[in-house]
Amino acid sequence: MISADMEGATGVTWTADVVPGTEQWQRFRRVFTGDVNACVAGLAEGGAGEVLVNEAHSSQRNLLLEELDTRARMLTGRHKPLSMMQGVDSGVDGVVFLGYHAAAGAEGVLAHTYLENSITGVWLDGVHASEGRLNAALAAEHGVPVLLVTGDDRTCEDAADYAPDAELAVVKECVSRYAAICAPPQVTAERITAAARRAMSRAGHGRGEVRAHRIEVEFDATHLADAAAVIPTVEPAGPRRVGFDAASMTEAMKAFKIVTAIAAGAVEGIYG
Repeated sequence: MISADMEGATGVTWTADVVPGTEQWQRFRRVFTGDVNACVAGLAEGGAGEVLVNEAHSSQRNLLLEELDTRARMLTGRHKPLSMMQGVDSGVDGVVFLGYHAAAGAEGVLAHTYLENSITGVWLDGVHASEGRLNAALAAEHGVPVLLVTGDDRTCEDAADYAPDAELAVVKECVSRYAAICAPPQVTAERITAAARRAMSRAGHGRGEVRAHRIEVEFDATHLADAAAVIPTVEPAGPRRVGFDAASMTEAMKAFKIVTAIAAGAVEGIYG
């Protein structure tokens, strides 16, 4: 399975590259699809018999199906119960985090966690968490190893901590939130394919472990925390922070989706 996000794709450095409807987004849809195809090729060369690509960015309708490697199938569209990780509970033997990015509050190209600019930090069991760390914990609960992570150098540094056995493919080097030293698609494709091929040596469904988790979310304004705190089981954990406990990572991520949706609905224009 490939969980495909866009901010960490080859060449992406700023908002217009990833916002649906812009000229730049149309351009980078093709580059993004190229990264996915490079990964599919490497997984197939490494022995994968089937690859499911789950669109994980924004509208979750960004990849070009007509250009997708024919050895893959694509899960596209929003409102999936497990969102970025839909399909991880279907018996897959490994997951790739492709085009991922650093966490809200960390250095990295277009760094954020779920909401683009209203969340300043997320903590999983007390550890500052990126989307990758959250999704890796969910994968582990289902016995699915993280095989490969692609993105900028800060993303890969983060992944080395939460998925130390995973292959890493750096496609760009962070200079700032909106600038990076980028390798051309031909170069990153070779890098991704080689890493995916190597990663298949670790593929194999294992035994998951279901256990309780706590997630805390910090926002950039008090009213967003107040809005999220109306959700049953969600409690204030500071002036701009809320927290909640869940019996499993699956339930924690479902609750996290609700928290981010309520907070996003409380944002008012340019004042947030």
